Amino acid sequence: MNAIQAIADWSRQQHTFSPQTRELARLAITDTLACLYAGKADFSSQTVRHAFAGYLNDGAGARVIGGGKAPAAIAALLNATAAHAIDYDDNFQPGMSHASAVLVPALLAVADEINASGRQLIDAYLIGLQAQAFVGWGVGPSHYTAGWHGTSTVGCIGTAAGVAWLLGLDAAGIARALSNAVSFASGTKGQFGTPIKPLHAGWAARNAIDAARLAEQGMLGRLDILEAPQGFLELFGGDSPSGWDCESILATQKHVIETVGVMPKRHPCCGSTHMIIDALLDIRAQHDFSDEEVVSVATLVGIANQRNLAYVVPEDEMQARFSMNYCVDTLLRNGALGVNDFTPARVAALADPVRLARISMQAYRAEQEKDTPPGERLAHRVTVTLKDGRVLEAERKLAKGSLIEPFTPADRLQKFVDCCASLPSAHTIFTQLSRLDEQQDLTFLNEMMGE
Repeated sequence: MNAIQAIADWSRQQHTFSPQTRELARLAITDTLACLYAGKADFSSQTVRHAFAGYLNDGAGARVIGGGKAPAAIAALLNATAAHAIDYDDNFQPGMSHASAVLVPALLAVADEINASGRQLIDAYLIGLQAQAFVGWGVGPSHYTAGWHGTSTVGCIGTAAGVAWLLGLDAAGIARALSNAVSFASGTKGQFGTPIKPLHAGWAARNAIDAARLAEQGMLGRLDILEAPQGFLELFGGDSPSGWDCESILATQKHVIETVGVMPKRHPCCGSTHMIIDALLDIRAQHDFSDEEVVSVATLVGIANQRNLAYVVPEDEMQARFSMNYCVDTLLRNGALGVNDFTPARVAALADPVRLARISMQAYRAEQEKDTPPGERLAHRVTVTLKDGRVLEAERKLAKGSLIEPFTPADRLQKFVDCCASLPSAHTIFTQLSRLDEQQDLTFLNEMMGE
């Protein structure tokens, strides 16, 4: 047996998930829908909508954020781009991906076409998320460090399993979908900070649906393409991939959402900044100082994180989301980071080269990362030097939102309402989403989607 067959067999064998697992999935779906709504007017989202306007109609198909319907693959493309547009969507360490920004739009589009229930949506989400974890663990962090955008590589492949499951394919069909999706996996991190980066999530969602629909018709690639010569591992794995243990995959009982979790974002910017931002908030909670008192802020992050944050003085809102300097400086100014801090006008007003020069960023050495035991994480560290001579330090291995430090119900509601500020029924939809497992269909999302 090869890895794809093992993942497909595990996916089809799942019949029930624990109430806790289902609740964590529901929370992730809810958070993603909020991000999708918040990103619908972003430049990247609107550009993709205009480019594919010819597919939009008022009749058949799946709902598209902002109004209209389209074939499921196109709806997924537009909706996933919006879900990832303002970089507020969740992080998923095993997949090195923004897992839900691909999964939820792809599954929602197919659910629209087959009139699936909320329960089916949750089941398919859990299948797709675990598949992303299986694929991601095999190529390891070196895949991401090498420059591949896990959202559009691992995300595409894993989501194909969830889509195929939702379509009712058997294990052989899910395996075909996974194999097909490997040929569609793409996306480089060199595009971070540009409008095409959110489109990576869009393409991954579209490709996952196409891979599953092709599998439905019998299209088949090599089933060992993950580990085969010139396959995914060899080409995409980086310098120290892990590979796959099929017996371990098949023996998996506790879902990854319970053991590792997905991490909703507290801040609408690149996740590579979040441990530093949260560490700064930790310092501010313990020490009294103002922005004007700060002489310098030194940060230490992982190699991949440093490479993600390429913009010292950002020129637009996309670059600002990938600028440690801008995010830290804005936090020092405001005490928080919000969606409105990443608009063209706001970035033009705040991106002051003199202020941003106070902030520096270094990365761990490659040897330090390689010597880190499996499963361990190097802490991100921040050092704040003040005019009165005080030096304040803090570090974090996880940002807020993890299973160890989860969002409170109030945190989740606040983020949902903030993202959906222009939606009159935001509170009502949030309440309906709290009963997602009981919903016979998903028409209650019509107003949110623009119907």
